[in-house]
Amino acid sequence: MTYVVTENCIACKYTDCVEVCPVDCFYEGENTLVIHPDECIDCGVCEPECPADAIRPDTEPDMDKWVEFNRKYSEMWPVIVSKKDPLPDAEERDGEEGKMEKYFSEAPGEGG
Repeated sequence: MTYVVTENCIACKYTDCVEVCPVDCFYEGENTLVIHPDECIDCGVCEPECPADAIRPDTEPDMDKWVEFNRKYSEMWPVIVSKKDPLPDAEERDGEEGKMEKYFSEAPGEGG
């Protein structure tokens, strides 16, 4: 099992989760985070830290696409280990439908 970041992180990018991760397996895109599924040790400490409820175990239904999404971008983006401010419209975007099509950017974040 592994944990993955799902669509609700897009356009929110809360980073509370990165500070509690004992293995630094979060990676930062311009407007979302991902978890490297091969580096995650399945400890689960990140899941309750996410204000947007965007971190889910891969054992839930229909998570295969999110495992691959997280794998793909974790190999392209820089690691993030420090908490940063969420995106300016995070509260407004939290829970919004269709965020992948509306907002997702493949551009890397700054990391750090």
